[in-house]
Amino acid sequence: MLDPTGSALHTEAAVLRARGPAVRVELPGGVIAWSVTRRGVIQALTTDPRVSRDFRKHWPGAADAPEGWPLAPLTFQDSFFNLYGADHRKSRGRIAPTFSPRRVDRMRPQVQATADRLVAALAALPPGESVDLRQALSLPLTMTVICDLVGVPADLRPGMGRVMDATLDSTLDPESALAAGNELVERLSEFIAYKRAHPASDLTTDLLLSDAPGQEPLSDSVLVGTLFAMISAGYETAVNLITSAVQALLTHPEHLARVREGTLGWDDVIEETLRFEGPVMHIPLRYAIEDIDLGEGVVIEKGEAIIIGFAAAGRDPEVHPDDPDAFDPARADKAHLAFGFGPHFCIGAHLARLEADVALTTLFTRLPALSLTDPDRRPARLPSMIINGPAGLDVVPRPKTDTD
Repeated sequence: MLDPTGSALHTEAAVLRARGPAVRVELPGGVIAWSVTRRGVIQALTTDPRVSRDFRKHWPGAADAPEGWPLAPLTFQDSFFNLYGADHRKSRGRIAPTFSPRRVDRMRPQVQATADRLVAALAALPPGESVDLRQALSLPLTMTVICDLVGVPADLRPGMGRVMDATLDSTLDPESALAAGNELVERLSEFIAYKRAHPASDLTTDLLLSDAPGQEPLSDSVLVGTLFAMISAGYETAVNLITSAVQALLTHPEHLARVREGTLGWDDVIEETLRFEGPVMHIPLRYAIEDIDLGEGVVIEKGEAIIIGFAAAGRDPEVHPDDPDAFDPARADKAHLAFGFGPHFCIGAHLARLEADVALTTLFTRLPALSLTDPDRRPARLPSMIINGPAGLDVVPRPKTDTD
């Protein structure tokens, strides 16, 4: 069974990778799927037209998923996220332009202003005081950016972030998972009602008012699913990327020194973090439309479910034979699949990279003495087999000096 706590995702992935191109595993709730952790197989399956994300059309086992299944919010999300072929391309096309590199680059001043405010608050803390960087910088920065883009008012943001975190917690018992899923729908429905009454210049209003030729209005169910996909993916990935990058640099000060002296760039740090500690491990699920022979005696049969370990691809020794489990932003090849691959490649990848660049440059420029509160203690991991990152990262922004 895949460990729902996500306490050792890379160790688990290495074991599975060694066993074959795909391995039958048990997911929470007793659901069976094929786990794929080799980079080459991931790329092949995510571009194979015989593999679908549409559970309605291509997963007979959907009817047997247990009530209160913790993977249900993503697996059964009613949005472009879980469509196939032309349906996916058409639906994704309504969202993708908002996240084009050109539009995202125009957001940099807004992201910078938010980072400046949050880092200034860290700099104002008393010398020697410790703070959780995830809660103080990574999460509020990325939540502010995506909520501004989508149009979520300030008073709805804390509750929405909390319930989205809960839906990605794969350790929840059925009762808690069902409650989290129901609350998610309630929160997003409340937000949709607010936007209908208060249209503005934002993505949600665009979706509600879209009257492009050939486009039908989105149903409330699809709106809920689309907003869940946009908001959760819009901050969870970047939150984990920023927090993991800071942890890696403070744990390996020799690399931070090279960045400061100019022999390594921030892009090197970001791409190596994406390779070394991909923010998303498993995104459930995909389904075989036909029998798929992967070789080595492994055949995924029509209708069977597939779960892909995207973060595992970055540590595949076939791709990175030179110490794949070491953080080394100076390595020449930092190839990864942290944002997925193929038609479902993450539309927010450019935004996540921009947020990480702004957060890291601002943090380490303004707080050059930033340090870990307890360098010998490994932070707890997020309780999830879906997302990957520290549950928190305690740092001291300003160390005490003899004059304090």
